[in-house]
Amino acid sequence: MPAVETHFSELRQSIREVTYLKSTMAALEWDQQTKMPPQGAKYRAEQTTFLAGELHRRQTNPRLMELLGELSQDSQMADRSSDFSVTIRELKRECEKKAKLPETLVKELASTTSLGQQVWIEARKENDFGKFAPVLEKIFELKRQECEAIGYSDQAYDVLLDDYEPATSTRQVEAVLNSLKDELVPLVAEIAEAKQRPDESLLRREFPVEAQKKFGRIASEQIGFDYQQGRLDIAHHPFCTELGPSDTRITTRYDRQFFSSSFFGTLHEAGHGIYEQGLRSDQYGMPPGKYCSLGIHESQSRMWENLVGRSRGFWDHYYATAQELFPESLGSVALDDFFSAINAVRPSLIRVEADEATYNLHIIIRFQLEKALINDELSVADLPNAWNEKYREFLGIEPETDADGVMQDIHWSAGLVGYFATYTLGNIYASQMFDAAEKELGDLSSQFAKGEFAKLKNWLNENVHQCGQTYRPDELIQRITSEPLNHANLMKHLHDKLAPIYGF
Repeated sequence: MPAVETHFSELRQSIREVTYLKSTMAALEWDQQTKMPPQGAKYRAEQTTFLAGELHRRQTNPRLMELLGELSQDSQMADRSSDFSVTIRELKRECEKKAKLPETLVKELASTTSLGQQVWIEARKENDFGKFAPVLEKIFELKRQECEAIGYSDQAYDVLLDDYEPATSTRQVEAVLNSLKDELVPLVAEIAEAKQRPDESLLRREFPVEAQKKFGRIASEQIGFDYQQGRLDIAHHPFCTELGPSDTRITTRYDRQFFSSSFFGTLHEAGHGIYEQGLRSDQYGMPPGKYCSLGIHESQSRMWENLVGRSRGFWDHYYATAQELFPESLGSVALDDFFSAINAVRPSLIRVEADEATYNLHIIIRFQLEKALINDELSVADLPNAWNEKYREFLGIEPETDADGVMQDIHWSAGLVGYFATYTLGNIYASQMFDAAEKELGDLSSQFAKGEFAKLKNWLNENVHQCGQTYRPDELIQRITSEPLNHANLMKHLHDKLAPIYGF
């Protein structure tokens, strides 16, 4: 066997073992969020700390680095889109970055964030930011150390953003968010002045949890989430994770007095799951079988949640089922009224329950605050007040409690700093992709009205999922849409949907 093939085979085996560790850690983290009793937190932190150390040692093993160095000189690297080239390029990039991090820092981050998530759950339940503040302060200090260890040429935040949206800078994201904000704020203001308003109260009636579970299962399965390769559970904060090439877990949470929380949360996480299930299983753990970026991942969840799940065609198909499952709450409600209610725009406190128009303002707030925390321009002690001020400025409202304010998201307790911007990037990518799909597949809403979702899913499988990490996110969106990242499609989508609802 030629040396290149031998070395590539050795590399694949090394990464296979790395992947075993990653999926084992994912299983422990899934259990921590869904099934683990509170008293299990201390030992779970010890487990994840140990595994994080083992993982780091394998990813920075000198032999692995040697293999990547040798293989990166092979002539096959000339074809940038080949599986060989993608594998070597992306693994080399990841491992070189990991090699700059001291193992002590990696293990301390794993321990602190494992315990931090449990502290967050308890502190949010008790509305006690003081209980959460010390661990949050430690997490941000460790993330600053991570930035310094890896190094940066412009801003420290670039290091963290790169973990989620490769080759994307803080300045690029700021420009995107600011240009979107400049058009969103006037739209939200126009809606606030509109005299024609939906009746949102019909979504705040009694919706039995068992019926919600049944409806969420029906819809998520029909849009394409495969329950033979996945499952749906309950968590404090909805998420999706994969534990293997045929094991994708999604979660949701239920509110008996609010329809949208669970249903659209389930569609959102199912969208993530459909992406994971659409990746190439023969390349599991290798870059050709990994998602492109979190912004692209979010484009899939936001597309199924909003562009599909809040479309008129979707409810032309599903509303009779909803009325059958919730006869007392929806039996006498007209479809037009229900459709207007689920698409209503109203400044609200909770990001995951925000409407399409105001959602990105929640993201901009978090982006600005976490960047200020990383730059040491804002202290953790001052974070609740800064959060409340931002909500007054951007949305004209203020949370009465920190549980519904600064502590509502799990991300910071899990060390996911640099993550939030990907939600808005996902919304923009989704609108561009959906428009491209419709040009190729025809009117999608009319297909949804017939219960036909496979054409869109298959199109995404082919054009997004199967590509893995072959392309950077900016390259992928250009390849799919023939346009660079821009928010024109998102704004057009919002205006076209909301204008009839609000009569402007």
